Amino acid sequence: MCKLTASNLGFLSSTAKCQCKIAPKERKNCGHPGISAADCRKAGCCFNASVPGVPWCFTAKPKKVKKVCPADPRIRVNCGYPGITAKECTSRKCCFRAHPAGVPWCFYHRTVEEGNISHETLPVCPHGCPAAPKQDKLSSPSQWGFRVPRA
Repeated sequence: MCKLTASNLGFLSSTAKCQCKIAPKERKNCGHPGISAADCRKAGCCFNASVPGVPWCFTAKPKKVKKVCPADPRIRVNCGYPGITAKECTSRKCCFRAHPAGVPWCFYHRTVEEGNISHETLPVCPHGCPAAPKQDKLSSPSQWGFRVPRA
């Protein structure tokens, strides 16, 4: 199974090894003649010089990823505001779980490799992920969209 990490997501140039397992006759050229293995990989392509007569620097298979709601509440990235309803949260195409206290209940999906839900990676934020607020400016968890149980 292909391991997807922050270093091999689409916005970076690294390529997972399993994306390069392509039959030699199916390779699509990705570099100029004489390109080095290092330059080929820097371009986000695969390099394999073991088969003559086919491209050695070639395009990788596309990554198979999907969006999931993270199971670990500690890694949630806030997508809402204090008091947001489940309906409003899901209309923003975000996840909603009204538990536990002290973490965002409306939060962004995470991108994971298909078939490997336990390997969570970066959040999927359609309009850019918000920066985490500085601790010294927070007077209560509810300022960051957390629900705090009342006594």
